[in-house]
Amino acid sequence: MIYSLNGTVIHTELNAVVIECGGVGYKCLATMNTLRALPKIGEKAMVYTHMLVREDAVELCGFATTNEMNCFKMLMSISGVGAKVAISILSELSPEQVALSVSTGDSKTLTRAAGVGNKLAQRIILELKDKIKKLGIAELSGKGSEVAVSSEIFPAAGNVSQALSALAVLGYSPDEVLPFMQGIDTELPVEKIIGETLKAIGKK
Repeated sequence: MIYSLNGTVIHTELNAVVIECGGVGYKCLATMNTLRALPKIGEKAMVYTHMLVREDAVELCGFATTNEMNCFKMLMSISGVGAKVAISILSELSPEQVALSVSTGDSKTLTRAAGVGNKLAQRIILELKDKIKKLGIAELSGKGSEVAVSSEIFPAAGNVSQALSALAVLGYSPDEVLPFMQGIDTELPVEKIIGETLKAIGKK
């Protein structure tokens, strides 16, 4: 498995970039958000990769951040969501926006992506919420047997539970992120809690 590529950008096109490493050019499918984040042709770049293996082809997908890569993998695990749709979603929305849409049940935001109708958007939310439940994260109310958030440590447990649900879409378990939340004002809007948590994780 190729985890990442570090080389020179030699070509870009709609939803794809070619990075040369050791004299070999690797073409990677890429979101518009990743393409916007990459440097100009001829400059050095690094992307995280995920390999797609199908009966008729083997393709690499390249991502500017691990958050985007993890979100892509989560989306690909949904029935009816292939690489084209997942890339379309992450071209229109950031990983954090996708995660927040899932945690709040906002199917309308997901339908902004080309190829995503209301039924598919609702299926994405339903299936990802089921996966999140299996990680032991509570419903958005902050209540229920799954909740692992102490109201004494986090008075705004509902906000924290919602942020945990969103972060799970990005591949983070509660055990990983809770230590980074303890210095964050849980009265902040959920999207701010998510952003501050990711920032704290990035500084580790």
